[in-house]
Amino acid sequence: MATATEKLSALQTAVAGLNEISENEKSGFINLVTRYLSGEAQHVEWSKIQTPTDEVVVPYDTLAPTPEDASEVKNLLDKLVVLKLNGGLGTTMGCTGPKSVIEVRDGLTFLDLIVIQIENLNSKYGSNVPLLLMNSFNTHDDTQKIIEKYQNSNIEIHTFNQSQYPRLVSEDFLPLPSKGRTDKDGWYPPGHGDVFPSLSNSGKLDALLSQGKEYVFVANSDNLGAIVDLRILINKNEYCMEVTPKTLADVKGGTLISYEGRLLEIAQVPDEHVSEFKSIEKFKIFNTNNLWVNLNAVKRLVESDALKMEIIPNPKEVDGIKVLQLETAAGAAIRFFDKAIGINVPRSRFLPVKATSDLLLVQSDLYTLESGFVIRNKARANPENPSIELGPEFKKVSNFLGRFKSIPSIVELDSLKVAGDVWFGAGVILKGKVSIVAKPDVKLEVPDGAVVADKEGDFLEPVLGRSDPLEEEGEEVGPGGGVVGENCGGEFEDGVAELLGDGFDGLLLERGEEDKVEGGASDRGEEWREERVVVAREVAAEEDSGHGSGLRFGGGVEEVGQAKEEGFWACLQRLKRDSG
Repeated sequence: MATATEKLSALQTAVAGLNEISENEKSGFINLVTRYLSGEAQHVEWSKIQTPTDEVVVPYDTLAPTPEDASEVKNLLDKLVVLKLNGGLGTTMGCTGPKSVIEVRDGLTFLDLIVIQIENLNSKYGSNVPLLLMNSFNTHDDTQKIIEKYQNSNIEIHTFNQSQYPRLVSEDFLPLPSKGRTDKDGWYPPGHGDVFPSLSNSGKLDALLSQGKEYVFVANSDNLGAIVDLRILINKNEYCMEVTPKTLADVKGGTLISYEGRLLEIAQVPDEHVSEFKSIEKFKIFNTNNLWVNLNAVKRLVESDALKMEIIPNPKEVDGIKVLQLETAAGAAIRFFDKAIGINVPRSRFLPVKATSDLLLVQSDLYTLESGFVIRNKARANPENPSIELGPEFKKVSNFLGRFKSIPSIVELDSLKVAGDVWFGAGVILKGKVSIVAKPDVKLEVPDGAVVADKEGDFLEPVLGRSDPLEEEGEEVGPGGGVVGENCGGEFEDGVAELLGDGFDGLLLERGEEDKVEGGASDRGEEWREERVVVAREVAAEEDSGHGSGLRFGGGVEEVGQAKEEGFWACLQRLKRDSG
């Protein structure tokens, strides 16, 4: 087996022959691999980790207020550059091209919103805040075409590419492109830690400094909460990382710690400490990847080759070939800057859209759109957003949009789980804890105007009944036929199907009054015998009845909700008598 020295020598020879990348990229890549092969790593003694004090991770509400003098604000803004990380593709959400051009809300993309925000800022204060986009080789060509539409905007837009490095074949540690894979699959962008050297190598850093720019605000293009904040801009620190209180949903984010007198970001943790790291008891904050950095400090550190961030090995597979990507993160650079601090910001400054579950949040009535800014609805009492878990049927944006006639109201929602072939009508309202699970080969439709509620927390998971009409009016409801869902089935005696007929559009059950429910496709009969069941109310009103019934029985029926005190079985018997 080849030694590290032999591997590096062979790699240098192979990389020298790669004509697709610049000499700076070749040099940067070899330096990264050399550090990796030498075993150079950031070894943290777990016992020395300390929770940062308020002096080094400053609470946001202790920051100085925004200056009232508009000319002072203009002077501050004229020293600022906004840099958005724009190297990612939208492939994980089923989209082609840069992720920043996915439509977020009201027909506007991430990039549209970013441009509108900065444009409004420049117009308000007469400032000149430019937008800088760091693309990757994956997004460069498309981005150049897309930004043409902003030519008449009150904003300067500049682009540059982050480095392009060859993937390493794990077996022999040679670059994949040297083996004939010269297409895009042979290469990778080495993480957002590359932002500082790429900014310098592109010539943009010197150009910005010559224009009197002093600070750069770096953020992910998909973080809708990452907007210019004048209170943060006022700080005179070389490096400022925005952190925010950690929740159980944030287990993947890096965190800031105090270590031997300096701030350190840790994202990779020894196996024996993973559970402790994920805990929100000891590690209470995490990195939003909103960074405010002094440009002169960037120049000093890049030119002295001091930014030796922690290396993140990222194994992949390309057409059956195991490869390795070596990456770095921008947050890990904090330990190399003087006067580096964290600022514990409100959660509103961290609103990323990584999946369609996030898209559901920002497209719903939980937020409004004002002048390009996504503003949280004050009617939401819970300070935390609801947790959303959507099945693979909703993964692609096109499928996600197709399954909703309109985005449901979720202002009062605590959690939502949707799995299987589920479709939502228009005007649906979701409250409390909601779980809608379709069994295999069953299509479930939430009717227009449905209210699916579990507000008091003392309900079973709301589940939908069969949404496909019964094959023949009068057909007996067999096991599972009357109600199909995760928690129940039902065999309700003869006559019930006659009553429901072709109009049966869905049934919602929640724990309520005691009822006669026996048997069931899920073999839950004994469990359900003592359960209390009522028909959910306030679903789409029938045109001919004028009442929201929760069921469509094929004819005018007065509101089931008014009869709920009678219990489920009594309701059905009464409705049968009334309709007969």
